[in-house]
Amino acid sequence: MPLAKALELAQEYDLDLVEVAANARPPVCKLMDYGKFKYESAMKAREARKNQAHTVIKEMKLRPKIDPHDYDTKKGHVVRFLKQGDKVKITIMFRGREQSRPELGYRLLQRLAEDVQDLGYVESNPKQDGRNMIMVLGPHKKKTEAMAEARQAQQARKAGRQGRGAASRRGASSEEPAEA
Repeated sequence: MPLAKALELAQEYDLDLVEVAANARPPVCKLMDYGKFKYESAMKAREARKNQAHTVIKEMKLRPKIDPHDYDTKKGHVVRFLKQGDKVKITIMFRGREQSRPELGYRLLQRLAEDVQDLGYVESNPKQDGRNMIMVLGPHKKKTEAMAEARQAQQARKAGRQGRGAASRRGASSEEPAEA
């Protein structure tokens, strides 16, 4: 179709003439509402960004002579991070004479890795880096899966609260038999 006729047709229907494939012979054009097309593509891109997962590395610092209760607390944080789908970098800091006993830090890191092996795996084995020993744990499930599970749990809690609220509003009146 000639260009002049295509432009006439676009004005008649109050649409835009958009060139789709410029390198084709003959060039391919399309009649569309270009503003609406741009808006819809921006909304699709925004939705894709919303569902996109960012890789986050959380860090947990320990000392070789850690108290059992403190170890359990730190392990709890590591478990929470792994459940959220984040990677965890565990750093053991050595000071003074502790530097001559790196095997203490190595054993602590191995113990932590064994304690959380159902949630994550050792991505980077323990290695000495100056005064610190570092190990990286990665989660078994992806961040997007963890986000979806969290969303479902939140919706279930919300539905449970709404269900309880309706039951408490009915109260004693629903338990009493109706008189005829």
